[in-house]
Amino acid sequence: MSKTVAIYGGSFNPIHDGHTSVARSICQTGVVDEVWFMVSPLNPLKKDAVQTILPTDIRLKLAAMALSEDDNMKVSDFESKLPVPSYTITTLEELEKAYPDCEFSLIVGQDNWERFSRWYKGDEIKANHDIIVYGRNEGSGQGKQGGGVYAQVNLYKKDGSSERLDTSEHLFPLYDISSTRIRNAFKQHDLPFAAKWLHPAVFRYILENALYA
Repeated sequence: MSKTVAIYGGSFNPIHDGHTSVARSICQTGVVDEVWFMVSPLNPLKKDAVQTILPTDIRLKLAAMALSEDDNMKVSDFESKLPVPSYTITTLEELEKAYPDCEFSLIVGQDNWERFSRWYKGDEIKANHDIIVYGRNEGSGQGKQGGGVYAQVNLYKKDGSSERLDTSEHLFPLYDISSTRIRNAFKQHDLPFAAKWLHPAVFRYILENALYA
């Protein structure tokens, strides 16, 4: 029986609790067996970030720290071995060759889903892989509960069908946080804000090595 793996790609500069909560919530639904965090050497749509991005090996190390306590969430350096700039379609094709016993899907945020037509061979990705879209807006019918805000999450299947993953049994927390805000917090010496959104080991490593100073 093949293992279902959702690929969660990104710069993760740095990885934060918003990222890990997305993956953890998706794993809890049972739609995939594992989530692999695919740390990208360079996002083709973010070429202006070259000056601010940490080296790939450091971002991989930080991701490994953040995922150390989750057995079904893993960090992968697979994309760092592929030509740069890296395109998702190439990564998926090479993953299928390297792991023939796995079935790969993709996790994207609502912002990336809305510009999916700009992705290289985006239609081909849709035709061959399920895509889990993590919405930016509150889930309809879910919304706020117990003081929290929850996202609408949809699974778009390669056969053309779709389904909502956010239900009363499976809620997806929505956090107003970004890696950019965390980097700025370090630059502005707002350490309490940065610490709030980072795994303790990640926070200590960044602080001790003055990575975003």
